[in-house]
Parts: sequence; structure tokens; C-alpha cells
Amino acid sequence: MTDHREVRAGDRDRERVAEMLRVAVTEGRITLEELEERVDRAYTARTLGDLDDVIADLPRFDLPGAPTAQLATLPGADVLQLHTRSGRLEQVGRWVVPERMSAKAGRWGKVRIDFTAAECPHREVVIDVEITSWFGDIVLVVPHGWWVSDEQVLRRWLGSVHNHPPVPLAPGGVTLRLTGYVQTGDVWVRYRRAAT
Repeated sequence: MTDHREVRAGDRDRERVAEMLRVAVTEGRITLEELEERVDRAYTARTLGDLDDVIADLPRFDLPGAPTAQLATLPGADVLQLHTRSGRLEQVGRWVVPERMSAKAGRWGKVRIDFTAAECPHREVVIDVEITSWFGDIVLVVPHGWWVSDEQVLRRWLGSVHNHPPVPLAPGGVTLRLTGYVQTGDVWVRYRRAAT
């Protein structure tokens, strides 16, 4: 019988470990420098044993891998997950913004999150982003007076974040703090007048 550690790792296994690492950095378990080094190791791992070594000192929990929008319970918080490997996924209209969100786009995938008509009971919202294909995009549409902080997003190869706020944070405005990893592809932040 083949030892678990010798079984060849697949792309889904690598992506699952990378997601666990992104959660670990947002929880303060590892630093941004450790995240970058460990994500590199995860994406070059050949076996499940190699992946186990990357996360050996982190708590384990299952992360949904389905390319759908769902509210999933992770340790400590409810997280709205907007994940697509390909195709388009949107969160628009009137909705209540949770304190944590996760947006992932794969090849030909596009995630669009429109906050202009949303109700947000929080002063700060954390959005973990992941784009692993040149053809992936995440678009955030936010009201004037909100602020999007993207300093914690790791940019690799051709990954970019396009964020040019036209006005400073307004009194009572919301800060969206982006974390995560943009290997290739683009995160676009669009500032619009709030819906009335």
C-alpha cells in the first residue's frame, strides 16, 4: 500500500494548502514573508508529504473547494466565499456585508463585488483575494468615501492591484482591507456614487 506522503499532489491539493496559508496570515499565525515562502513551496510541491511539511505547524480545518458563492464557517468568523475557477460570479444589489470575505478567480474567472447598495455594519472588512491566472479578475465597486487598503496583497509575476481612491476616507466610511495573493491577473477597485 502506498504511503500517503508519497502520493503525487494535484492542483486542488496545492490550492487548498495555499488557502490555509492565507487564512493563517490573516489570523496572525505566520508573517507575510513566511506566507510568500510557504506559498512558493506549496505550488512547487510534488507529493502530499511535501504539502504536509508546508503546514505542519498550523491548525487543520477543511476549506470548501467548490466554485460557488457561500457563507462558510471558518475558525472565529463567518466568511462570504465568492470562488470561481472559470465563469462569472457576482455579489450585487442590496445585501449585508460580513466582516470577512474571500474572493478567488481562476482561468477566465471573474468575481465582481458591488458595495454601492450594500448595508455594511462594520467599520473594517477584510477581503482575502486570490488570482492564479492571467485571465482572472476581481472587481470591487465601492462607494465614494470608502477606503480600500491593498498593502497586504502579495503581488507575484504579473499580478496587479489597480486602486486609485478619488477622495479620502469619509467620516463613517468603511475600510476594506485586502489580503491574499495575486499571482497573475488583476484586482480592480472602482469608486462610484452610492446607490440611493
